[in-house]
Parts: sequence; structure tokens; C-alpha cells
Amino acid sequence: MNFKKIYFFISISLVFFISQAITFGLYYFLILEIELFSQNIWVYLFFILFELILFLLLSKEILEPIFKSEEKIKQTIKNTLHELNIPVSTIKLNLDLLRNLKDEKNVKRVERIKQANENLIKLYNNMEYELKKELEKVDLEEFYFEDALKNSLEKFEEQLENITLDIHIENPTIYCDYYGFIIVLDNLISNAIKYNSKEKPYIKIEQKGEILSVYNDGVAILPENIMLVFERYFQENSLNKGYGIGLTVVKEFCDKYKISININSKESGNIIILNLKNIIKN
Repeated sequence: MNFKKIYFFISISLVFFISQAITFGLYYFLILEIELFSQNIWVYLFFILFELILFLLLSKEILEPIFKSEEKIKQTIKNTLHELNIPVSTIKLNLDLLRNLKDEKNVKRVERIKQANENLIKLYNNMEYELKKELEKVDLEEFYFEDALKNSLEKFEEQLENITLDIHIENPTIYCDYYGFIIVLDNLISNAIKYNSKEKPYIKIEQKGEILSVYNDGVAILPENIMLVFERYFQENSLNKGYGIGLTVVKEFCDKYKISININSKESGNIIILNLKNIIKN
């Protein structure tokens, strides 16, 4: 627990006890000591309301520094994210100008820098999205499923070169948080690539009616781990790269938009099934 949380709980507790003490003292003096008012339900309601107002007024005064500090932190994060976008865009622009290099070593170096910059852009977009979710309302958009899928697949062009990719979609109109939906597709495709068969890697993405399914060849998930895979940081195989948060992010999005999600595990691989009925626009 950090200092601000400790300060908050201590402050709220103190305000509560002070409010109670003042209210009880006033009640004792006016009702029991000088008998200014007779004891009845309206008197009790008055003192309850008095204590509530007193509690709110004292809370505002004591907790205002925390609120101001939080607002300042949020503003700093926003400003930093905005400034971060400038050097990232500058790197991308200059990398594009170096496309015609002929020296093989320099070409590889530029490619590594380009990949690192793309990772930075992805991190920037994710941070901006998470910030919007926390501080602002995320806008809902209408878009075609195919456009979102293409956007996601473009990020995995190199990894998919040696994988047989089978796509069957009807391309409905989706209405939801576009960037959040892209993150869901990114994680589903990333997992399908990561846990694929080494001999004959194969991925099938199918969208039929309300159902979206992503299948990959590979080792089946153990039955006892089917529900655990949605828990943050869980990894069935600790040797795998990553942090074990991909399916947690998917589950959070699905819960928010009432999308049911299931995993069917077979000897030949795993299939993740999403029911998109609540975000498909008829």
C-alpha cells in the first residue's frame, strides 16, 4: 500500500470519528443537557443529516491535496505521452529516408531500429488507450470486421510468413471500442502464433454469423488450466516468452461488452471462440 492510500484511509477514519464526536457532543448538549428539543424521529433525522454534511465538508478540506495531486499526475502523463509521440514519429520519418541503403550490415541495423521503433509505437498506443479508459470516455465506433482484422494481421506479417493462414469471414459491421477490439485480435493472433505447432504451423480465423473462432495447431491446453489462462500472469509453460496477460486483456474487453468467450482444447490444438452478438450491428 502506497503513501497516498495510507493517507486516504487515515484521513477518512479521522474525519468519520471527528464528525461523530461533534454530532454526539451537539446532540448531548442540546437534547440531554439543556433539553432544547424533545427526542423524536425528526430530531434524529436532523442530526444524521448534520453529521453527513459535516463529514462531506471536512472530507473535502482534508482530501483536496490528494485530488489535486492525482489531477497533476494525470496531466503530466498526458503531456508526456504527447511529447513522446514527437521523437517516435521523427525516428520513423528518418528510417523511411534510409530505405535505399545498400550495405547489408547497415540495412540489418536499420531494420532492427525500425522494429524497436514499431514496438515503441505499439507501447505508446497502448498507454494512450489505457489512459483514455481511465480518464476519459472511450468513443464507440462503427467499422467492418475485415478492416480490423487486416489492421491486426499487418503487425504479424513476418511471423506469419511460415504459417499456413486460413481465413473465412462474412465481414459484419461491428459497433464497439475500435482500438480495444484491435487489441483483442492482436492478442488472439499473437497467442495462436506463439503456441503453434513447430512442424506444420497452421492458424484458422473464422467468423460466421455471431461467432468468431481462432484455431491454432499445437499442444492442447490442459483441462485443469482452461480457466486459469484468463488469470493475469498465468503461463502454462514458464519457458514461453511474455508476461501472461494477453488473455486477461481479452477477457476484460469481453466482460465489458458482454462477449462470451470459450476455449476448446483438442489433441491437435486449441480454438478460442467469441460470441460477438452484442457488438455486431444488424
